[in-house]
Amino acid sequence: MRKQKLGVSELETPVIGVGCWRINTLSTAEAEVFVQTALDEGAYFFDHADIYNDGLSESIFAEAVHMNDNIREKLIIQSKCGIHPGKMFDFSKAHILEAVDGSLKRLKTDYLDVLLLHRPDALVEPEEVAEAFDILQSSGKVRNFGVSNQTPMQIKLLKKCVKQPIIVNQLELSITNATMISRGIHVNMDDSFAVDRDGDILDFCRLSDITVQAWSPFQYGFFEGVFIGNPKFPELNAKLDEVGAKYGVNSTTIAIAWILRHPAKIIPLTGTMNIGRLKDCIKAADVNISREEWYEIFLAAGNILP
Repeated sequence: MRKQKLGVSELETPVIGVGCWRINTLSTAEAEVFVQTALDEGAYFFDHADIYNDGLSESIFAEAVHMNDNIREKLIIQSKCGIHPGKMFDFSKAHILEAVDGSLKRLKTDYLDVLLLHRPDALVEPEEVAEAFDILQSSGKVRNFGVSNQTPMQIKLLKKCVKQPIIVNQLELSITNATMISRGIHVNMDDSFAVDRDGDILDFCRLSDITVQAWSPFQYGFFEGVFIGNPKFPELNAKLDEVGAKYGVNSTTIAIAWILRHPAKIIPLTGTMNIGRLKDCIKAADVNISREEWYEIFLAAGNILP
């Protein structure tokens, strides 16, 4: 699979990442096959979070990949921290350090390639984050840093004290959840698409050399379901099938190719535990749809042009 650098770092990753949230739904044997299939397909970039099934997903992954020093150097592992599910968000120094130690133990590794702060903490103190990042970097426990679901001003606030580059911002993006794109098209318009919900985060990340990672690339609404094969989106599915037929792939592949076509070099994160669908997602790295096709798909999802 082709690769790209994350932000201003020297870290090269495949252009598609493998999300491991639901790996707990697989048996031990199934998890082993899933991880090995990803590796065989060149998808060696794995995304985790300490809250994914209370850390169980990280543990299962480590067992499935048979983690050891030789295997570890062939992987890129990213994890996230900062959420106490249903209670609060926590970017305190103590929590960040504790969370990373927990992830490292579960993943059976000495370091994370990337650590992301997971959703904004209203009580964040940038000085504490900076202290935590310095400790993690100097100890070798974390090599690169980023954020998830953050606005430009939230990132700038962190950068007031944090000296390490913020190389990633993980954001929700799919054909049907594309407000960060549609907002930029509806400049100076009096319609719902013109509402600024994220502070022009996509353009900010491009200007700041921050790689956007797209989570839930097949979802519509807030975890309401997937649009692929969904009767609520007949026009979109017809268009995905039509474009897919041209390239000899299916609609899943084209939905990922649509994200990859954007010049921001967005990295989609898969979430499926189905090996066939994982392979379909990975095929998108070799599909380059045209500008016309990109807009046709965009419009078929219900987005409009002013």
